[in-house]
Amino acid sequence: MKTAVIDRESAASTPGAAEAKPVLSIRDLHVRFGSRAVVHGVDVDVAPGEVVALVGESGSGKSLTARAALGLLPAGATATGSIRLVGTEVVGADEAELTALRGIRAAMVFQEPQTALNPVQKVGTQLTQALRAHQARSGAKTLSKSETRARAVELLRLVEIPDPERRFDWYPHQLSGGQKQRVVIALALSGAPDLLIADEPTTALDVTVQAEILDLLRSLRESQGTAVLFITHNLGVVAEIADRVVVLRAGRVVEEQPVHQLFATPAAPYTRELLASVPRLPGPEEAERIVVETAPDPDAETVLRISDLSVVYRGRGGDKDFRALSDISLTLAPGEVIGLVGESGSGKSTLGRTALGLIPAHSGQVELTGIPLGGLRRRELRALRKHVALVHQDVTASLDPRRSIEDAIGEPLVVHRAASGALLREKVGALLESVRLPRDYAGRRPGELSGGQRQRVALARALALSPRLLVADEPTSALDVSVQAQVLDLFTDLRAEYGFACLFISHDLAVVHQVADRVLVLRRGELVETGAVAEVFRNPAHEYTRALLAAVPIPDPELARR
Repeated sequence: MKTAVIDRESAASTPGAAEAKPVLSIRDLHVRFGSRAVVHGVDVDVAPGEVVALVGESGSGKSLTARAALGLLPAGATATGSIRLVGTEVVGADEAELTALRGIRAAMVFQEPQTALNPVQKVGTQLTQALRAHQARSGAKTLSKSETRARAVELLRLVEIPDPERRFDWYPHQLSGGQKQRVVIALALSGAPDLLIADEPTTALDVTVQAEILDLLRSLRESQGTAVLFITHNLGVVAEIADRVVVLRAGRVVEEQPVHQLFATPAAPYTRELLASVPRLPGPEEAERIVVETAPDPDAETVLRISDLSVVYRGRGGDKDFRALSDISLTLAPGEVIGLVGESGSGKSTLGRTALGLIPAHSGQVELTGIPLGGLRRRELRALRKHVALVHQDVTASLDPRRSIEDAIGEPLVVHRAASGALLREKVGALLESVRLPRDYAGRRPGELSGGQRQRVALARALALSPRLLVADEPTSALDVSVQAQVLDLFTDLRAEYGFACLFISHDLAVVHQVADRVLVLRRGELVETGAVAEVFRNPAHEYTRALLAAVPIPDPELARR
């Protein structure tokens, strides 16, 4: 067994950390599911006011290590070793002891705020309930109803929710994604914990909102002295916020160093692989050397032509209509990739689905291979859809867990009567090989595959009928950095092999820079800037584009913290 690279001399990055007693001290942690060991001898310390990042791929043991610190391991899992949380031993503690620690000594911030909040309760109600529960457990003085409300509003103000007195009475669905995550952080802070355990808290957020949440966590560390155990696969985020980094692989610590040292001189080969896989925007000098592609010829053949497109969602129950897209025009040539970027609600996914004929245009026109979609009969539209495909953002939800991989990939061939029997099996096998999966995966179920393997299956299914147009909606947003790199390389190879045109939707501008020829920047349904991706990212003309680029995490702590 290889020896991990460990360097805990992090006092330089966190003043006072060396002298302070750790808030969290994990020693020789092992986690097992029955006879199967998944975490092997992990050691982690977090000092007061320190941010320690746990990084690694899916299955590395990051989340299990963090959840073990609160006694929140899933059913069937057992932990051995020692976990001391503010001096109290967690391993072997009973539920009463753990309940006294949770929320007061340490609290969890989850990845997906939508599922962490109760959709049928107002934000203020959820905060006041948490405050009362913590008061009861800690034995603190019971606050009156008005005092509890005032404290809840104070927490909303602390996490920078605008107009907190008013939003106290809002439901979660009335808040943006970033505001919901701020409420989740407020809930975690309601017990004034010594430690926040943040499990991928920015993964599902737009780049500008992600930057705001990182700023918030930094300010909480500085103003409240809160320590943070930050779990992520985004090394750009690590560079911006962490003091120290613990790299996990297959349940083992392979390296631990202060963040500046780890990025400058990574010692473990696996750490170097992770850093090499991070997509990056070119620096100023590199950008000057990039050759900018010329704009497409407007008279050349097009796979997709959109002219003055507007999409309106009709209001219900007295609600006003919502204009999702306004006067959008674009052309997409064979083999070309256009990146669609912008924050949530900008209209990216609506534009992609309108291009596929899944959402009707309110005004304007969409032409697919020269055929206007408006007014087509259902049979005509179905025939045209043989030439288009969609890769969903949530690939797990798009695959039926009860059906085999062969069924999933072969479904378009069966629906359009393109193959059956032995020919169908041969085509599925060839498609699996084209996405670099073995043919015998055809008999497996989605649950037997990793996230990256499921994304490959989704690409194989999308390419089953050799489409002219592919719409890829955030196809790599949920993937680990190394798996993302593999899928992007595969996407480039498949593009060359199949020659499809693509609308590539993403909030990750570095990924768009890597795969796209041109970019469209959308804001609130309007097109604010378009052009060759290298030119737009090098010389953005619109202030909104400049704001998006400025918010992109830089995977270099020296540059990120200037």
